[in-house]
Parts: sequence; C-alpha cells; structure tokens
Amino acid sequence: MAVQTTPAPGRFTFSQVAVALQTLALFFQAVTAGMLLSGSVGAVLHDAGSKVMYGASMLYVLAAVLAWRPGGGSPRPVLYASGFLALASAQVVLGVAHVPSVHVPLGIVMFALSVLALAATVRTTRAAAAG
Repeated sequence: MAVQTTPAPGRFTFSQVAVALQTLALFFQAVTAGMLLSGSVGAVLHDAGSKVMYGASMLYVLAAVLAWRPGGGSPRPVLYASGFLALASAQVVLGVAHVPSVHVPLGIVMFALSVLALAATVRTTRAAAAG
C-alpha cells in the first residue's frame, strides 16, 4: 500500500507542527526566564512552560519516527529529535539544580537549534512537494 509522505498544498505535516510547537514553547520559556531573572513573577509560568517544552520535545521524536518509518526515508531527523530530547533532559536537570550559568546559554542554543530544525522541516517538505 502506498503512503503519501508529502502534504497537500496548504497543509502542514505532523513533523512541522511538532517542531513549531517545540519552537514556540522554547520562545515562551525565554520570555518567562526573563521575567524570572528580573523578579519572581515568572516562576510559575516558567515551570509550567518547562513541562510543555519537554512534552513538545517528546512529540517531536514521535513525529520524526512516524515520518521516517512508513516511507523508509533517512533516520537523520530521528537522531536530531532524540538529541534534542537529550538536551531538553539536561536543561530540566540544570533548571532544577538552579545552575543558571549553564541553563540560560543552553536554552539559547536549544532555541536556535529548534528554529533551524523548523526551517529544515519546512524546506524539506517544500522541496518534496515541488519535485
């Protein structure tokens, strides 16, 4: 049975949605981290956002596996998603241990990597739809 791996025009793939959710969650974490560093106002929001971000990272792994297995494509996105989940795990540990000297720069790196992953996912889908 043939499986359609490219979305219809104007539609988003599960991978695109998962990476976009992860990127938005990381942006939310950056905003609430700024609030937290300037006072205690953002503590509850940053804590709740960390759970959403971690869940979004797990969703990204699931989306990468589901996109890889049916079409038999490259497992590279699965490796990227798994690496990102490992970074998210380290980020949670550093946050709980209150090590902002590593936690904050790692958060910046994670946001940049997530934006790059989102751009790569969109670019790959557009290339597949055009070709």
